[in-house]
Amino acid sequence: MSEFFITSPDFEEGGEIPKNFGYKHGNERPQLKFNKSKDLNAKSLAVVMDDPDAMAAVGKVWVHYLRYITDISSWMTTPTGKWDYEENEFDVMGLNDFGEIDYGGPAPPDKRHTYVFKAYALDVTLDLKEGYSKQELEDAMKGHIIAEAKLTGTYAP
Repeated sequence: MSEFFITSPDFEEGGEIPKNFGYKHGNERPQLKFNKSKDLNAKSLAVVMDDPDAMAAVGKVWVHYLRYITDISSWMTTPTGKWDYEENEFDVMGLNDFGEIDYGGPAPPDKRHTYVFKAYALDVTLDLKEGYSKQELEDAMKGHIIAEAKLTGTYAP
């Protein structure tokens, strides 16, 4: 697989996610940056944010954010391979476990949790409709993931 990374100017890998990104404290979506090797020829990109620590508290991995980015051909690519991404009308949003379409920030019910942002570079354009589930996304991506990246952060109530 080609080299592929996800970062955020809003928090460092493994660091504290600022309160304004929490579900009950502004619910702002952190900015995500994607870096890739020059040989990564992706046609689309999927982003998932979930909370695996929720398994102990609520009995499942809690899905906070699903975004499918259909048109990456228009992204500017720098010589270093950084994708300069801005949200656009071609993005297709999934349904989070708050029952909402779009981002639902960290909201741990008990203690500090680790949140995982995963990005998947895909070799095809998927046919997803707004409000898709994580399972539908995972099923559609099978056999089409050419690179994966992960960014983690923590958040306490």
